[in-house]
Amino acid sequence: MQKVKPKKHLGQHFLIDQQIARNIVDLLALPQDTSEVLEIGPGMGVLTQYLIQDKRFRLSVIDIDTESIAYLKLNFSFLNPQQIIAADFLKIDLGGIFPGYISIIGNFPYNISSQIFFRVLEHRKQVTEVVCMLQKEVAERIASPPGSKAYGILSVLLQAFYTIEYKFSVPPHVFDPPPKVTSGVIRLARNNTVALDCDEKKFFEVVKLSFGTRRKTLRNCLRPYNLPEEITVQAIFNQRAEQLSVNDFVELTKLVQAHSPK
Repeated sequence: MQKVKPKKHLGQHFLIDQQIARNIVDLLALPQDTSEVLEIGPGMGVLTQYLIQDKRFRLSVIDIDTESIAYLKLNFSFLNPQQIIAADFLKIDLGGIFPGYISIIGNFPYNISSQIFFRVLEHRKQVTEVVCMLQKEVAERIASPPGSKAYGILSVLLQAFYTIEYKFSVPPHVFDPPPKVTSGVIRLARNNTVALDCDEKKFFEVVKLSFGTRRKTLRNCLRPYNLPEEITVQAIFNQRAEQLSVNDFVELTKLVQAHSPK
């Protein structure tokens, strides 16, 4: 097994604990006969070296950093050029590159993890699974149930289409250089929701607006919809966004659809 040597000067935090790397890779379950896996931000290949040992799928890696790409091409030459993608995951045509189901894995950069998940949502019919490490606070937020202070926009939107499990925490000292925060590993598996029982674009809009001011009730948060008073007297409008389940938000969206003049 080749030794992975992180480059400290890239300004990234590289995982150097091999057992944790193995544990993350072992979480891949490949639902719905997924045969393609995309690793986001492989860096120096600490996860890649274990992913390539699994013959159940075809592995591709994507990294925006040119030095990481050069390192991977040199040290993982058995990956053909089409499997090493030098690009920004947030900008690629995912469906054009991978026509079928795909699992995503990676140590997500803290500063763009939320953007990655919004891209996953855009391709939710194709992305069957996500296994990732990110800042613990964000990981806990995504996996939090209704009623939790951490429960937020991404919690609702992702839980509408994925079953989410917080797997384990990762301390700073297993990275080089060590970050200032603890990391968390989560797994998302596509649920059976083919489509929501409401307008999905409006659902996303309602969820984002509802969490706009967390301390306010939904009656106040949703004022821009100019809903009639006989609708906003319903009990759901006395609640705050973090109290609502995904199904509650679906019902709320249907009320907005039916009664908003917008």
